[in-house]
Amino acid sequence: MSELERRIRAQDAIDAIAGYLDGLDAARREREVNGLRRAEQAALFDIAADAAPIRITHFVPERVSALTPVHHPGRNTIATLTHFQRFEKRFARSADEPDRLIGYNASNAWFIKPGYFVAYETDARPEWAERGGVVVDYHQVPGGEVPRGWPAVVPNAQGLQRLVYLNTRDFMRRVSTHVSVGRASREDAKGDLLLDYWFTLCRQDPENE
Repeated sequence: MSELERRIRAQDAIDAIAGYLDGLDAARREREVNGLRRAEQAALFDIAADAAPIRITHFVPERVSALTPVHHPGRNTIATLTHFQRFEKRFARSADEPDRLIGYNASNAWFIKPGYFVAYETDARPEWAERGGVVVDYHQVPGGEVPRGWPAVVPNAQGLQRLVYLNTRDFMRRVSTHVSVGRASREDAKGDLLLDYWFTLCRQDPENE
């Protein structure tokens, strides 16, 4: 059991967990965070409700210029092989709308095209803000320029990615300086319902910010 798992199971306060993670080197931090399994991720999401609301600058710090990608390796709780649970959310600041981020999911599931999204803060929607300070919204995809080297933007209603991303949103909470935890929701005729699906992310700071 990792030290992070022990702290989560002991229901340590979010500030104590953040302090522990901030004290680790980048490689160990990512290893412990993305080593968490379903139960620990769900518990961490609940503990992180006591953290300060996450901001879009967590995902792309202010010092990073527009259209510069910032990678967040992660692990989700889809019931599949660990290889397919590993993924990255890649974010960039929009060149046209500085209060919104654009991004996509880079997955080991090569047969599913990237799930593009737009991310923004939830302050204007109190019912969303309770879930997390930032929403990763797959109802929207970038309409303008994306970073060089990113794949073509594809609507989430197209292809096999519709089975994963169509009508979904991810609500994000801050864990530490580099770490966030999210929970997915899906909108249908009954409303926008939270799913029993969580994931962790660990930001890699760009070398040439």
